[in-house]
Amino acid sequence: MSPDAGAPLRIALTADPELPVPPRLYGGIERVIDMLARGLVARGHHVTLFAHPDSASAGDLRPWPGRDSRSRLDTVRNGLALAGGVLGGRFDLVHSFSRIAYLTPILPAPIPKLMTYQREISPRTVGLGHALSGGALEFCAISDWMSAHVRHIGTWHMVPNGVPLETYDFKAQAAPDAPLVFLGRIEEIKGPHLAIEAARRAGARLVIAGNIPEPHRAWYEAHVAPHVDGEQIRYVGPVDDAAKNALLGQARAFLMPILWEEPFGIVMAEALACGTPVLGLRRGAVPEVVDDGVTGFVRDDLDGLVESIGRLDEIDRAACRAAVEARYSADAVVEGYLGVYRDMLARRRA
Repeated sequence: MSPDAGAPLRIALTADPELPVPPRLYGGIERVIDMLARGLVARGHHVTLFAHPDSASAGDLRPWPGRDSRSRLDTVRNGLALAGGVLGGRFDLVHSFSRIAYLTPILPAPIPKLMTYQREISPRTVGLGHALSGGALEFCAISDWMSAHVRHIGTWHMVPNGVPLETYDFKAQAAPDAPLVFLGRIEEIKGPHLAIEAARRAGARLVIAGNIPEPHRAWYEAHVAPHVDGEQIRYVGPVDDAAKNALLGQARAFLMPILWEEPFGIVMAEALACGTPVLGLRRGAVPEVVDDGVTGFVRDDLDGLVESIGRLDEIDRAACRAAVEARYSADAVVEGYLGVYRDMLARRRA
């Protein structure tokens, strides 16, 4: 099909098979896919979502037959299921948030395909996808940082992740004795132990929320649990959207002391949507998301984070919310992807 500019599009959208869209608790990527699907349908476009069978997002659902991205058999089954759906349907474009391997059977097909990366990007995989598709596969990153090393391969776009603003209530101020918050998977690279040290050195209370992956439980027991006293340091477990909104909204600041190059970090946008400043280490996309001195502070080490806790009164919480409205709202994300779709289709017609 070759829709005219502005005409409704028929889009095949894919998610990883492990979690439903939207997720019940943890699942940042699945939240973005749900937000995108709902935004596209609300604008009159037709979405078919290839995802976990318990998904309940907008559009038509095509359940994946395989549920394990790491399984070669499930990868083959899901790739064939996607190929059957795409080649047997009438889609204008395929937009993948799942494994690029699922696209393998349809790579030679002329239908435009967009691969959005939310994880580390392999130059080898990008090169193979570009070559096998003859340029019909284009790529999208969620931050400039994560794609800098592969921009010379194929055609690239950048659309950051975002959050539905109606899910997060703006809080114009936090109490002087309000706690700091850490929210994320409880494992070493996310830095919950550094959040604890920063809070203790600053004499501040800290609330830790998030799931403990089973492979990291021993690390949690050794490095986090001994410091949880229920008073200065509290651990509240995983949280749903309502609890997350309340937790982030009443916080003085959100701590992002990551020890890896995180591609984006949706939770930063969630905190900013509540008006809560972000204090993060200079890793991955943190400097792109946090405007240093305006929506939080970006520092090179733990000493810098501790120092910045004492400067939180310098941050205007309204500026935090305004940054999300302009750059990371659902509308910004949906319109960003629609611009990419139109660009791809226009070039294919040309």
